Amino acid sequence: MDFAVRTLSSQESKVVLALSEQGRRETTREDIIRLLGTSPQAADHVIRSLRRKGWLERGGWGKYLLIPPDQGWQALGESNLLALASSIASPYYFGFATAAAHYGLTTQLRSTIFLVTPQHVRPKEIQGTKIRIVKVTPRRFFGFSSVDVFGYPVMLSDREKTVLDCIDRPALAGGIGESATILAAATRRFDWEKVASYLKQIASVTLVRRLGWLADHTGAEIPETIRTRMHSMADRPGVSFLGPRKPANDAIGYSRQWHLMVNTPMSAVSESRARAKRRNIEKKGA
Repeated sequence: MDFAVRTLSSQESKVVLALSEQGRRETTREDIIRLLGTSPQAADHVIRSLRRKGWLERGGWGKYLLIPPDQGWQALGESNLLALASSIASPYYFGFATAAAHYGLTTQLRSTIFLVTPQHVRPKEIQGTKIRIVKVTPRRFFGFSSVDVFGYPVMLSDREKTVLDCIDRPALAGGIGESATILAAATRRFDWEKVASYLKQIASVTLVRRLGWLADHTGAEIPETIRTRMHSMADRPGVSFLGPRKPANDAIGYSRQWHLMVNTPMSAVSESRARAKRRNIEKKGA
């Protein structure tokens, strides 16, 4: 495999050294034009050359990430696609299957990165990877913090919010079965008090009911005080659904305890059945 040569011309050196000395990892086309004091066309030539040599990588329209001298061409490994995608929208966080994979809650490989934002942003593609934009209301835009990816800070939903997001929109997690698996894996290190506060903030009866049923299905141990609060939140008129409105012939059916119509076959969630409970037992006996 041929790799880009990272030698620099005087103009290219000026850009790289200025950014490095300032401790900056991000820049824009306008920044480079001002830095070089040259025409936009000449700056574009420098940018193209720096990208070809592996010093800059596009992170969005007119935005670029510096690949530090100490990291070289290897800096842009697969996981650093998050750093590149982080400049697509502001504010944002990476969530759903992307965050679940970061926490090791899923083993499924994804060809899409899920970026959550309250803004209107078009889908993007970076280095052949699709960036799916998930627009959410301000009420649901919380529960994330900064994590380090090869020296680049990116915003990622925390473990609890990741699980709730995946249960709320299973299609963005790999389906209902995978959402159940993610929950089972997450409950080994779960802050149920935080979960309860998140449920209150989101204020979705359907989400509470789904979480309750899936927790029981996977054998996750909900603290009694939290279970009581969840039942109180779920005790509202009407029925919620997990799966399509029209049930399959072998759908699991109605859960009276959680007022939830589970319109998915048991085969879709069989792998996660009592999985959280088994892991707790294995851990205690280890």
